Amino acid sequence: MAIRVYKPTSPGRRNASVNLYSEVTKKKPEKSLLRPIKKTGGRNHRGVITCQHRGGGHKRRYRVIDFKRNRLDDPAKVIGIEYDPNRSCNIALVEYGDGERRYILAPVGLTDGMEVVSGTGQVEPSVGNCMKLKDIPAGLTVHNVELTAGRGGQLGRSAGASIRLMNKEGKWATLVLPSGEIRQVSLECRGTIGQVGNTDHQNVKLGKAGRKRWLGIRPSVRGVAMSHHDHPLGGGEGRSKGNRAPSSASGVPSKGGPTRQKAKASNKRIIRRRRSVRYGIRRLK
Repeated sequence: MAIRVYKPTSPGRRNASVNLYSEVTKKKPEKSLLRPIKKTGGRNHRGVITCQHRGGGHKRRYRVIDFKRNRLDDPAKVIGIEYDPNRSCNIALVEYGDGERRYILAPVGLTDGMEVVSGTGQVEPSVGNCMKLKDIPAGLTVHNVELTAGRGGQLGRSAGASIRLMNKEGKWATLVLPSGEIRQVSLECRGTIGQVGNTDHQNVKLGKAGRKRWLGIRPSVRGVAMSHHDHPLGGGEGRSKGNRAPSSASGVPSKGGPTRQKAKASNKRIIRRRRSVRYGIRRLK
């Protein structure tokens, strides 16, 4: 991957950088795997804004991604690597022997002409191959890992994400997540070998407000600048702190505050919580 910085012909161009998408080899998407996306502008069925700062943006079509990798012991050939406007990573179009085509997440090193397979047992631990965690050698890097067997990958799906399979003990596999969290997942869950591609995504600088609007993100307003009707931190005469912890408009703690349910069943599977800039590593109560 490569990031390009242009000659500063304007203030927006001066502070911006562009991803060249050098991994992408296929321009047009597969029509059979496209679905329409209806925009909501962050509003629910009653027209009430339930998710702030959303609206506008370029029109998109959803690419149906195979997160389950449930076509077992059937090798598929990579046709091309494509850009996906709905996620930070690239996607790979693969074709099976009978002509069926599917999209999968494109890991680092996956190129046109390579073969990938999802095995019922142990298969070669090469980039793009998928198998149960019990069949993957400890110490390898994986992505698109299931939390519940058969539900489809939920962990490690964004650009550059990688999960380290630390060890296997009993019926649990211990994973080190990109956030620093260490947690246990059933050995029956599936994972894909390799690190998610488009690793330079984090180095892109938008440079101007307009590029943010193209992505469907509207301007944000500080909570303390709102009225008390619109935000828990709003209201008061002049500037006032209100002696309240930082929160969103719906009252959910922000800036690293605790948001996880205290009685969640999977709490006992988390060995160490993720790191927070403000609070460090919080303990589960």
